[in-house]
Amino acid sequence: MSEARARLVNEAAGAAPVDPMTDLPLIVGRNLRRLRVRQGHSLERLAKQSGVSRAMLGQIETGKSVPTIGLLWKIAVALGVPFASLIAAEDTGGILVLRRANAKLLSSNQGQFTSRALFPFDSERKVEFYELRLAPLHRENADAHAPGTRENLVVARGTVEIISGSGRPVTLSEGDAILFEADVPHSYRNLGTEEAILFLVMTYVEAIG
Repeated sequence: MSEARARLVNEAAGAAPVDPMTDLPLIVGRNLRRLRVRQGHSLERLAKQSGVSRAMLGQIETGKSVPTIGLLWKIAVALGVPFASLIAAEDTGGILVLRRANAKLLSSNQGQFTSRALFPFDSERKVEFYELRLAPLHRENADAHAPGTRENLVVARGTVEIISGSGRPVTLSEGDAILFEADVPHSYRNLGTEEAILFLVMTYVEAIG
């Protein structure tokens, strides 16, 4: 793979520059194997679906060869993943530290409700993890998420009322947890006079990102 083509691959992914002779083959190979195994594809099956030979796929996975951009697109389409998923430097292994000082908070209602993502946004995912903070006595209304989306909440501090769709209100105290369908309008209400803290795991039917 030429150095110019390697730069083009990295620019397409928005990734930091890497050494095209060392880092990139390992990154692509690791990502390809992870995505293939996760979807239950054998090399033979992926070869048939992508039009890329089994031998070439094997060489890519072992880091012995880096495909052209055209081959990468074929593989990405066959796996049904974004192109960047194959060349992203981050993968599911190793350790990723998310410093609170560097967090980007999403807020609403003049800061009465804040949400902090506890996961990297630049990777494909079906699960997201958030820290939620509710101001005293504040109620936050949420629109319905994608069909099949579920929320799993645990209250770390305070007393909170949860309403999902037309269901009855559920009151949760510190340490209580709830799992509910979030593809309908729902709400969170802080029943106390101090800030409430919750941790939320959101699960989607189809991968996003």
